[in-house]
Amino acid sequence: MSSDRMSDTTAANGGSPDDVDLATTPKRPEMSLGELFGEMTGELSTLFRKEVELAKVEGREEVKRAGAAAGMFAGAGIAGWLTLLFASFALAWLLDQAMNTALAFLIVAVLWGIVAFVLLSSAKKKAKQIQPLPQTTETLKEDVQWAKAQRN
Repeated sequence: MSSDRMSDTTAANGGSPDDVDLATTPKRPEMSLGELFGEMTGELSTLFRKEVELAKVEGREEVKRAGAAAGMFAGAGIAGWLTLLFASFALAWLLDQAMNTALAFLIVAVLWGIVAFVLLSSAKKKAKQIQPLPQTTETLKEDVQWAKAQRN
């Protein structure tokens, strides 16, 4: 039987008072509680600083990716606008074969005016449905009510 097993068996059978329970023995008995607490807060502070630094690095990377995506969206928007522009010119010139040139371009302009009006109406309806930060607004109202109740 090994010496570790013997000491465990001896302690379990009411061994000598010199046996030490490692679960309750302080790891650094030479340090005061204040020193231990100071060391712990220092380590926590370092941990938080490193977490913030990591978040900043990750944030910068995400901003770069978002910027690249935004640039591609802008390029796609410009390409789409040019497509609509040239398709509109083509439609106007097609209509020009059957009528006056000015009237053909006016018809295309009126069509785009109708599209703009429909899109504007839809946007207004959607804008009325927007509730900015509904949960945050509600909790802030609750916080104000709680603070007023505490004051009274």
